[in-house]
Amino acid sequence: MTPARPDTAPDTATDTATDTATDTATDTATDTATDGTPGQPQLDPVDGLAQLSFLVTSLLEDQAAEHDLSLSATRLLGVLRDREPTMNELARLLELDKSSVTGLVDRAERRGLVARAPSPADGRAVLVRLTDEGRELMTVAAERFAADVSALLGPLPARDRAALARIVSRLLVAHAAGRGVDLFATTDRPGS
Repeated sequence: MTPARPDTAPDTATDTATDTATDTATDTATDTATDGTPGQPQLDPVDGLAQLSFLVTSLLEDQAAEHDLSLSATRLLGVLRDREPTMNELARLLELDKSSVTGLVDRAERRGLVARAPSPADGRAVLVRLTDEGRELMTVAAERFAADVSALLGPLPARDRAALARIVSRLLVAHAAGRGVDLFATTDRPGS
C-alpha cells in the first residue's frame, strides 16, 4: 500500500487494486496443492526445484557413500553405463574441465571401475569404459537409487508421475542440446 502524503488523502482506488493484486498472487500460491487439496501451500518453481535438487542429491550421495564413491565419481560411472566417450566428451557430459575429468578417471581406474583404451577412430584420443566390476557396482547403485526415487514419488498419482517425467525430460534434453550433448546417444563402438 502506498503511504499517503500528509497534504493529500490516500488514493483508495490505487491502494485497493494493489491490495487485490497482492491478495490474488498470494491466493494463487495456496489455491491447490498437487494432490488437489484446496488451501495447501505450494513452493514457487525456484524454491521447489532447489529443494528437490537437494533431496535428489542426498539420495545420490547416500548411494555413493555405500560404495565409497564421491558424487562426481558416481556421475562419471553413471555416464559410462551406456557409452564409451573420449576424455573430451566426458568433460562436456559432466560439465567439468579436462583436468578434473582426468583425476576422476585416474581414481576410478585405480579402483578397477573403469578402463581406458585408444580410440580406433582417432589415435590421439582415449576412450573410457566401465569394467565388469564398475558395471556391476553401477547396476546395484542404479537399482537402489531407482527404488529411492520410486519411494519419493510414491505419494504422487500415476498421472502426476508421468507429467513430471515428461517435464523433467524436456528440460534436461533442451539443456543438454544447448551444450551440444545428446542424452540418448549410446555406444555404437565394437565390443560394447
